[in-house]
Amino acid sequence: MRNGDDAADQRGVEKRKEKVALVSIFVSALLTIAKAIAGFMTGSLALLSDAANSLLDVGATTITWLALREAHKPADDQHHFGHGKFESMSALAETAFLFLLSGVVAFEGVRRLASGSDVVEPNWVAAFILIGAIVVDAWRWWTLKKVARETGSEALEADALHFSSDLVNSVFVLIALGLAAIGYQAADALIAIGVSIYIAFAGFGLARRTIANLLDTAPKGVAERVRTAIDNIPGVVAVANVKVRPSGSGVLGEVAIDVSRTLPLERVRTIREKVVQKLGEELPGSSFTVTANPVQLDSETVQERVGLIAHKNHIPVHHVTVQSINGRLSISLDLEIDGRALLGEAHGVASRLEAALRDEFGADTEVETHIEPLDIDPLEGQDADEETVARIARTLAACAGETRYIHDVHQVRVRQTPCGLVVNYHCRALPELDIAVVHGEVDALERLMRQHVPDIVRVVGHAEPGAAGATHQSQPGAT
Repeated sequence: MRNGDDAADQRGVEKRKEKVALVSIFVSALLTIAKAIAGFMTGSLALLSDAANSLLDVGATTITWLALREAHKPADDQHHFGHGKFESMSALAETAFLFLLSGVVAFEGVRRLASGSDVVEPNWVAAFILIGAIVVDAWRWWTLKKVARETGSEALEADALHFSSDLVNSVFVLIALGLAAIGYQAADALIAIGVSIYIAFAGFGLARRTIANLLDTAPKGVAERVRTAIDNIPGVVAVANVKVRPSGSGVLGEVAIDVSRTLPLERVRTIREKVVQKLGEELPGSSFTVTANPVQLDSETVQERVGLIAHKNHIPVHHVTVQSINGRLSISLDLEIDGRALLGEAHGVASRLEAALRDEFGADTEVETHIEPLDIDPLEGQDADEETVARIARTLAACAGETRYIHDVHQVRVRQTPCGLVVNYHCRALPELDIAVVHGEVDALERLMRQHVPDIVRVVGHAEPGAAGATHQSQPGAT
């Protein structure tokens, strides 16, 4: 459900950006017409340059709108990382327009000053048009800047810069008209040159940021935020590497984390999902690929390392015993192999595991393996009759009495299989006893049962903590 909400929120942001850009196109077109009329009426170079700037805004904002529509398309077979770069390309195109405009205006201003042909005829219509343009540009600049900041859109930021230059330009043009009205005709060309220099500097700053994004320059501080966000996630040993780059209004990144090599794959997958979720909360609109590197921890026990190696070789093992004999490591274990396998095949499997353990712990490590048959196929069985179950239950209770700590045998279940009887039961032992002691007692009970009931093929006892003399509550299936 959360993913669906996130997608809806993202579509809402995209529609908002496109709507703002589309409104700017129509407003720019209206201002261009009004300023051009006023410019020709007064003969003001500053006003005509302002009209030319608005005309370029129409083209630039149209490019922005088209670029936003393209940038919002999802990734496809040709664009694996999406289309976010279209925003940066649009912003770069707008900076080119800014440089072109500043050059043309500066050239014409210098020409008029040199020739002395600057004749301006101010009127109130032009003044009112400029005042209206100032108000509209101020509103557009504030709106675009706000949306660009909230959505991280480079293209809208470039538009906001355009309209801030329009705002400054219109203010100075209004001043130029006022100075011309009182006889300072050269002020028009001088102000036009000054505005062209301002536009060039603003365009240079935007171009530098846009080129940095096109070159995948890491956004300042984002890598540190990524490390801080995921460093304390349970299971993450360390953040090995972080790579981030801007993509339109979002961020694309790759994160490599270190995890314990003893973790199961499902646990590693959960850790990776938590990292992605955390980064999505920290950096909305971002997309990260997370790689988990298994590493050996200093806290790993020998038993854990043996289990990991056996798991990699797809060999079930148990009863792992680790000893230190005069400073030399000794490992013994039971491994389970398909009971239908031949001895030669089973010995080959054991030898392969022994070699892998020596590669891990050193060539002088002593490794001894005990091969046990493993039943691959499930046994077909059925519940034994009541008389057999009662007989086994009585025998279990009697044998438990011969042990030191086992008591209260209950939930006895007996199944008949082609190989013999399989017996499952629960019992109790003192909770303060060591597991090794309880295990030995359960094994002793199994040996006694096999002596009394030779047709038993398997006995599985489940020990529960309970004080001596305590009895279990009746449960379905209990005997």
